[in-house]
Amino acid sequence: MALKLDKVPVREQDPIERGKNFKEVNLGYDLAEAQEEGARCLQCKKPGCVAGCPVQVRIPEFIRAVGENDIGKAYEIITSTNNLPAVCGRVCPQEDQCEAGCVLHNKGDSVAIGRLERFVADWAMEHGISSGDLSHQAEGKKVAVVGGGPAGLTCAGDLARFGYRVTIFEAFHELGGVLIYGIPEFRLPKELVKQEIEGLKRLGVEFETNVLVGRSVTVDELFEEGYEAVFIGSGAGLPRFMDIPGENLNGVYSANEYLTRINLMKAYTFPVAHTPVKKAKKVMVVGGGNVAMDSARSALRMGADEVHIVYRRSEEEMPARIEEVHHAKEEGIIFDILTNPVEILGKDGWVTGIRCVRMELGEPDKSGRRRPIPMEGSEFEMEADAVIMAIGTRPNPLLGATTPGLDTQSWGGIVTKEETGETTRENIYAGGDAVTGAATVILAMGAGKKAALAIHEKLSGEG
Repeated sequence: MALKLDKVPVREQDPIERGKNFKEVNLGYDLAEAQEEGARCLQCKKPGCVAGCPVQVRIPEFIRAVGENDIGKAYEIITSTNNLPAVCGRVCPQEDQCEAGCVLHNKGDSVAIGRLERFVADWAMEHGISSGDLSHQAEGKKVAVVGGGPAGLTCAGDLARFGYRVTIFEAFHELGGVLIYGIPEFRLPKELVKQEIEGLKRLGVEFETNVLVGRSVTVDELFEEGYEAVFIGSGAGLPRFMDIPGENLNGVYSANEYLTRINLMKAYTFPVAHTPVKKAKKVMVVGGGNVAMDSARSALRMGADEVHIVYRRSEEEMPARIEEVHHAKEEGIIFDILTNPVEILGKDGWVTGIRCVRMELGEPDKSGRRRPIPMEGSEFEMEADAVIMAIGTRPNPLLGATTPGLDTQSWGGIVTKEETGETTRENIYAGGDAVTGAATVILAMGAGKKAALAIHEKLSGEG
C-alpha cells in the first residue's frame, strides 16, 4: 500500500460558530483516525522526532502502541518523560520541534505527533487512567519549586518520581501559570490542566497558593525552613509596552492583563464571575506572536465587531504558529501587516483610535528577521475603542532583588548554566521564561526536566 503523504484531517468547530464561544476549536481524533494517522509512522531506528522533543517523548514507541490498540501502554510511554501530555498535544509548536524532525516532512506532511499525543492523553482521562501513584510516599529531602507553571510543574513531577518531598509555591490562587491565565479556553480547556495537575498531587507533590516568593517568603527563608534546593520557574509575567503617547488611556491593556481577566478570572461569564473586561467593538492588537493571536481571538469572542492584528513586519516573519494564524483568519481577524503604531489616540481619557506608520523591510537584524523601517510620510489613523499590547513580557525583578548573589541579565532573566539550570547561587536552579524570557510551554518543560535531574544528582551525590 502506498504511503499517505497527507495528515489525517482533524475535525474543528465551524469558524463562524466558534467565534461566538470559548469552546475548544480543535475537536481531536477518534480511535480510527488516530490509528490511520499512526500508520503513517515509519518507526525510524534513529528517530529525528525524539531528538526534536525537549522532553524526549519516545514518540515511535507510543505511536506503535496506538496502532496495537493498547492506548494505556501508549499513555504510560508518554508520561514516563512528559507530565503534561494533554497540554503538549494542544499547544506545543510541533511543526518546529518533533514534527520538523520527521522524515516524512521532506516528502509531504510529517506525522501528526501532537494530535496523536492529545488523543492518547484525552483517552486516558476519559478512562480514569493516571500517571500519578496514589500510594507514593516521598521520604527524601525537601525541595521547593517557585511557580506552578509548565517549568515548575515538570520539575516538581520529576523530583517527586525521584523520591523527593516537593512543594510548589504559586503566587496566584490557582496552579498552572500561563496554562491557566494566558492560553484561552478555546485552545486549552482549563479542566484538562487541572486534571493533569491532579496527577502530580497523586505523586505526592504539595502546593501552596497565594504565596509570592520574594514578598511572602524569601528564597533564603525557604532554605531556613529545611528545603535543600530551590527551583525557580516563576515565568515572565511583566508586560512590555511601546512607550508611545497614549498608552495610559483607559481601554489600553497589556495582553497579560486582558487574557488573565478572561481566562483565570472568567470575565467572559461576567456578572457570574466578578471580574469585568471592556466589551469593545473595534479592537487593535499590537504584535504577531501566539499571545497576539490569543488576544485577538478572545476579543472577538468577547463581542467585538472588528478585530485587527497590527504587526510591524510581514506575515512571513510572524512568530505565531501557522495554525493559530490560519484559525484567526478563518474567524475574520483582520491582519494589518507592515504597520506600526506611533500613538494611541483618545478623548476624555478613553481610547478612540491609533495613529500608525507603514513599514518596509530592510536587512536582517540579530533575530534573523528583516528589520522593519518606517516609510516617510505614511502615517494614517484607525478607529478603535480598545488596544491590546502583545509585544512580549519579561521576568519580574522581585526574586533577583530579594535573593543576594542571584545574578540576572540586564533585562531581568536569571543567569543559569544551560545544561543544568544551575544559577550563581549554590542549590538554586532556574528554568523556563524566568531565564529565557517569554518562550514556549514545551521549552519551559524541558528546562524543568533538566533542572530536576541536576538537583537529584547534586542532592543524591550521583552527579
